[in-house]
Amino acid sequence: MNVSDQKDGGNTETTGRSLSIDEFRRMRGQVVGQSAWTLVDQAMVDQFAEVTRDRQFIHVDPERARDTLFGGTVAHGFLVLSLLSAFYADAVPPLKDAKVGINSGFNRVRFVSPVKTGCRIRARFVLAEIEEQNPDHWRTLLEVTVEIDGMSKPAMVAEWLTLWIV
Repeated sequence: MNVSDQKDGGNTETTGRSLSIDEFRRMRGQVVGQSAWTLVDQAMVDQFAEVTRDRQFIHVDPERARDTLFGGTVAHGFLVLSLLSAFYADAVPPLKDAKVGINSGFNRVRFVSPVKTGCRIRARFVLAEIEEQNPDHWRTLLEVTVEIDGMSKPAMVAEWLTLWIV
């Protein structure tokens, strides 16, 4: 499990303010944040390919990829998924009293549309569920949609679980 510390209520520069657990609970069923657009360029895709050792030509060889149904290179689905942490930090107000948030995984992830290099993407987060599991231990389920600028179909949809200790 990945652990992300939230010191002093997290990143208030991008969200403007932090939320108490009660304020967050009242947002159930609502959009709790939408990130800024992020450009997925060939350099980002190439770096991800090197780190993950997934150098399939549809990601890293623009010339060969031009002759595919994509018409050029596309981002790895796992690259899009891996950007969720950054999108979350950009979009969702931090929990005021959170000591730590622990990524508990996903109920579901679907890669709906390919992200062509040179496109911009962003994520929208809806708080689907929040429940106290133990005193000061809260489990959240976020419905995440990663949008592609100018496209009607999303790049990805997911149900993301996090355990918050407040």
